[in-house]
Amino acid sequence: MSTNLIKGSSTSPWAPLHHKVFRMLWIASIVSNIGSWMHEVGAGWLMTSLAPSPLMVALVQAATTAPVFLLALPAGALADIVDRRRYLIASQVWMMITAATLGALTLSGMTTATILLIFTFALGIGTAMMMPAWGAITPELVQRSELQAAIGLNTIGMNVSRSVGPALAGLIVAAAGPGMVFILNAISFLAVIAALKRWQRPPTESELPAERVFGAIRAGLRYARHSPELRAVLTRGASFFVFASASWALLPLIVRQELNSGPGTYGLFLACLGIGAIAGALLLPRVRTRVSRDTIVAGATGLYSIAMLALAHSGNVYAAGAAMLLTGVAWISVVSSLMTAAQTALPSWVRARGLALFWVVFMGGMAAGSALWGQIASWVGIPYALTVAAVGALVGIAATWQYRIGQHDVADLSPSIYWPTPMMADDLEIDRGPVMVTVEYRIDPARADEFAKIMHQQMRRIRRRDGAFMWELFNDIDDPDHMVECFMVESWFEHLRQHERATVADREVIEKTRAFHLGSALPKVTHLVAGRR
Repeated sequence: MSTNLIKGSSTSPWAPLHHKVFRMLWIASIVSNIGSWMHEVGAGWLMTSLAPSPLMVALVQAATTAPVFLLALPAGALADIVDRRRYLIASQVWMMITAATLGALTLSGMTTATILLIFTFALGIGTAMMMPAWGAITPELVQRSELQAAIGLNTIGMNVSRSVGPALAGLIVAAAGPGMVFILNAISFLAVIAALKRWQRPPTESELPAERVFGAIRAGLRYARHSPELRAVLTRGASFFVFASASWALLPLIVRQELNSGPGTYGLFLACLGIGAIAGALLLPRVRTRVSRDTIVAGATGLYSIAMLALAHSGNVYAAGAAMLLTGVAWISVVSSLMTAAQTALPSWVRARGLALFWVVFMGGMAAGSALWGQIASWVGIPYALTVAAVGALVGIAATWQYRIGQHDVADLSPSIYWPTPMMADDLEIDRGPVMVTVEYRIDPARADEFAKIMHQQMRRIRRRDGAFMWELFNDIDDPDHMVECFMVESWFEHLRQHERATVADREVIEKTRAFHLGSALPKVTHLVAGRR
């Protein structure tokens, strides 16, 4: 790859590779993902020998994906309250030990169906713990303008791994058995561990102790509830994944029943899907400079729907293969755009928790959609099920168009210490609470309605999103110029966290509200702590 291409503008799909740490981790992740795809093939093949029933073979896949759905939120909370680099190293070591142990047991002939499921579930736990943290470090490795390209490159790496891993696994299983596949998967984790060890991540500075896990989970859910930007991404994602899952769920049946073909065709279709995804990832950064992210998601969803209709009614292997190419292009365009919008909607302190919610929507939508379209196909047939799914995806775009994601990356969510930390009395316990904070303004009555609108639409969201469980704006009936903002948080400790969570975008809102305040002095701020019991 030429140096000029890598050092090109941020719209180049290769621009993130100019950053050494990103390049190291990207290459290492491809190696590790190849090992993971090899493991999946080896585990499925081994189960056909240990317990050759459809249920047991299906449970292997369930053991891989269920932990991601179940543990994403705790994993996101942990990734936000501990050092992400060390956290990722720990998750990689866990998966390496698990894979190596399973490999040793298999090579010694001690693996049973139950043992295989237990160790596959343990590997799934490692994946679940890793995913939010891995996504959260991407903005730390590249420039903000390169984020879309970086996510696209990560997806390219995943598709390359998905193409190479199963093919290698088939050869190795045939030559040396599944046990050797598990051992090689364990070795592949060393690549990521080595790359993470070389990354000198700057420590996160905070004068406060780390959040507790359950409190961090609550804070993440509260942020999502009061963040229209993140809710928009989750809503748009849910409306797409439920319908898009039809192609993934029904593809094996399409090959076998509709096209009367075999596993070779199925493998070819997956290859077409991967090629289309890679092509889409390479094109996406340049397309993003010309159209909005909302337009990309809408257009790609339309393309995905067309591909589903072609897949349902073509009756021809070549036409279906072309449809899979389009499916790959559309899939990566939607998923990459949604992921980028999620990244740019989240400040660093809650990024992994927000991405964990995205993964819950992704996995939940795909799982629920797969079951739904499988059942509908059993009732009305595969072509009609895909047709309904295609129409549903288009309806979903229309129904969720009000949830705009195109301008999320305009707001600057980097930390901003604009809000002076209040002095604490020497005898005040840090966990005392609840705490009431009041901010007193002097407002020209002629501008009171304008001020109140900004306070209710923007300031209220900021306070509630960052920790307040109550917020209100009061008018003094005896003094029309006097207005008081009041909000409450659980403890003094949680209020101090509000100060740390402030962003540059929040400062802009604060400055906008202070512009209404009459006089040269700042609005008066009062802190009231609940009395002793």
